[in-house]
Amino acid sequence: MSKNSIINSKPESKSFFDKPYFADNLDSGTNTPLLEKIVSLELDDNLSQEDIEIFNKILKGCNDLLKKKVNSHEFKINKYEFFELKFIEKKDIARYLIYRYKYRHFSKKNKIGKFPPCLQIEPTSVCNYRCVMCYQADKSFSNKSEGFMSNMSLDLYKKIIDQVEGKIESITLASRGEPTLNKEFVNMLNYSSNKFLALKMNTNASLLNEKLIHSILSTDIQSIVFSVDAADKETYEKIRVNGKFEKIMKNLNLFAKIRKEHYSKEKHIVKISGVKISDTQSLSEMEQKFKDIADVIAFVPYTEWESAYDNEENDLKHACQELWTRMFVWADGKVNPCDYDYKSTLSKWNVKNKTISEIWNSKEYDSLRQKHLDQKRNTIEPCIRCQN
Repeated sequence: MSKNSIINSKPESKSFFDKPYFADNLDSGTNTPLLEKIVSLELDDNLSQEDIEIFNKILKGCNDLLKKKVNSHEFKINKYEFFELKFIEKKDIARYLIYRYKYRHFSKKNKIGKFPPCLQIEPTSVCNYRCVMCYQADKSFSNKSEGFMSNMSLDLYKKIIDQVEGKIESITLASRGEPTLNKEFVNMLNYSSNKFLALKMNTNASLLNEKLIHSILSTDIQSIVFSVDAADKETYEKIRVNGKFEKIMKNLNLFAKIRKEHYSKEKHIVKISGVKISDTQSLSEMEQKFKDIADVIAFVPYTEWESAYDNEENDLKHACQELWTRMFVWADGKVNPCDYDYKSTLSKWNVKNKTISEIWNSKEYDSLRQKHLDQKRNTIEPCIRCQN
């Protein structure tokens, strides 16, 4: 367990969509017109047979909702997906919904495709913060002498993107480090533009300036997530060690000003997202503070990332969904099943010598999944210490 006094929340695996995690500004609008638009869609001739079957299931669920029938179907569009659909062009709606189905339901069926539904790529493992609930607080990881710190080259990044374009919709640029610290970050964004429906970046906003803001907003990135955990200086700076609240507010206000004056609000989803680690954090205060900056304001549940390898053992029997939904590529090319294992003890792969699809479908990856299904978490470190 963490020894930092500010952390008084217990780790949990509660859904991100449950209150009190989303502020009330997440308004999905009237859903009926969107449902009518979805059921009127014509199938793309280029869809695979599997994707056609998935989309037909989605259509049935939408038709049931329109007819106010009891929706017994396994896939029901949730509040956040309705919100995101407002930012998706009609020609891309089917692609988006098929991706969401795979992301949410393949794990329930213990099913894998040729590629992971979501790929998380880390431009850098380096960070300028030492947040109390983060891997960076572990000096055996963040000290340069330990060998975990690196920046991804643009060539390696392009190699990864070339492999997954047209195969994956969800790409997140972030993980253990602050992505904007990589000098090639803007080039990475530009290379990814117009290739994915769910391209996302996470940043602590510390390096935002006019040039970087324009560079980000001029791409087609769908989601821009600012990691901010509190609406007041004292709490923020206790959590985000090395962060300066006044600087972050200045940067975020500049971002909001440039976005309002030069870019369509319908082009990007801007989020303020914090980790709920303390009862001193207030979602209502966050909403009041950031409502003019972000479209979505939320907390995510606390996970003990900062002490993953020292946490108490769990007695969980269910398989971790991450093994079917997402894969992580570190800055040095290592591939890992999750970011709870931030020191890569589970990693047996590198994208420098294996493709994303080969790794995702490898015997080693399948063996890890099977151990989870066989309720053998207690044989795997650090899975035995994770609450998800």
